[in-house]
Amino acid sequence: MNGVLERHVRNEGRRLRAAPAALCLVLGTALAGCGDMGRFQAAATPPTVAMPKPKPAVAQTPATEKEHERILASYGGTYDDPRLESLVSKTVDRLVAASDRPDQGYKVTILNSGAVNAFALPNGQLYVTRGLLALASDTSELSSVLSHEMAHVLSKHAAMREDQARQAAIVTRVVTDMSNDPDLTALALAKTKLTMASFSRKQEFEADGIGVGISAKAHFDPYGAARFLSAMERNAELKAGKSSLDPRAQDFTSSHPATPERVQNAQTIARQYTAPEGAERDRETYLAAIDNLVYGEDPSEGFVRGRRFLHPKLGFTFQAPDNFTLDNTAQAVIGVREGGAQAMRFDVVRVPAEQSLGDYLNSGWMEGVEKASTEDITINGFPAASAAAKGDQWQFKVYALRFGSDVYRFIFAARQKSTESERNARETVNSFRRLTLDEIQAARPLRIKVITVQPGDTVESLSHRMAGVDHPAERFRVLNGLDRTAQVKVRDRVKIVAD
Repeated sequence: MNGVLERHVRNEGRRLRAAPAALCLVLGTALAGCGDMGRFQAAATPPTVAMPKPKPAVAQTPATEKEHERILASYGGTYDDPRLESLVSKTVDRLVAASDRPDQGYKVTILNSGAVNAFALPNGQLYVTRGLLALASDTSELSSVLSHEMAHVLSKHAAMREDQARQAAIVTRVVTDMSNDPDLTALALAKTKLTMASFSRKQEFEADGIGVGISAKAHFDPYGAARFLSAMERNAELKAGKSSLDPRAQDFTSSHPATPERVQNAQTIARQYTAPEGAERDRETYLAAIDNLVYGEDPSEGFVRGRRFLHPKLGFTFQAPDNFTLDNTAQAVIGVREGGAQAMRFDVVRVPAEQSLGDYLNSGWMEGVEKASTEDITINGFPAASAAAKGDQWQFKVYALRFGSDVYRFIFAARQKSTESERNARETVNSFRRLTLDEIQAARPLRIKVITVQPGDTVESLSHRMAGVDHPAERFRVLNGLDRTAQVKVRDRVKIVAD
């Protein structure tokens, strides 16, 4: 559906999100820290102190630096949390020491994204999202993800994928240059993204085997991989009814399919090292580190609550029609009606102050605009303009609205123009308004809160304390690694989502 809108609209929309700081989050301890300098002991021969070995450096090239910046821009920048950074850093250090290549350097960036994802660049730059950290239940599960990504680096899978992507990009460029068929061009682009997203089945199994082995040798519970693969599979099932239109919202299961065969394979490999329950999970340390972690979308970047989109930083809100599902992507807010016969796109564009909004709508950025339909209007006190447009299979209604120094676009698409589609477009645009100060102050992010189970608490009663999530009981179980019949125990430490 998004492809339909994209093929009729040139990609001139600015991102609604604030630009992330282009900084690399370097995890690791400082070199050669000094201890208490006041504790000198007189001695004829000072004791020899073994200096810690410097960590292997990660080789940077213009290509990896560019890819790093692209990843930061796509995933909301870095997530700054010293406790989490320390936990991830120590976990990586243990894994590196236990691997067959302790000379390979790694640098980990925690991404400010609610998507559940992790990936690696060929040079050893690793990335984990805060969404993945929220889903994991203990340090051994985190170690399974990090060791899996390290295995892709050690096996040069990431380098192979980079080569494939480069070849696919060349094919895409040729097709784009030679073809005027938007469907053919879109297909080529889709194939490029698929190439970038996927490791082969053989590579995934190989990385699982290496990763589980590294975790076990580092004295983490090697069964963490099987548990986390299962958690990802269940998390993906909860999302099944809401297929995201945002490529960066694809989670770990999109690029690392969590098939039953992989879960079984991870369990089989783990049995080679230890019996179940026989190794360190380090759950308490992990839960302490993720307590208060931002969960889901970060309100400062705009967020969806049900059918409403709010952007506290920019100070506006609007509401989609009944039966629409909203998705806040990197480039725009996309809405799709159940059944797929209607869709909408909301984004922000640059329009010179001296250009009228009616002139902008007719300036050629969209195909098929009917100039005679252009109308200057006012929406809740804001200057605006509207126009209709026609495609081969879709009918469009377009609005441009000036809010402060910015101009926002609403683009509505319907397979067949109808009274309902016209009403949906009109009501959505008319719902655009300025947020009140109270609403801005109340737009706090959801967070992971770690609590202790009290006498009388049940999965059901604790799930009622979950805020802002769908399927609260099942989400509580998935977040806490509980199967469909397990119950909580008094004094257990568990995660809930709270505002």
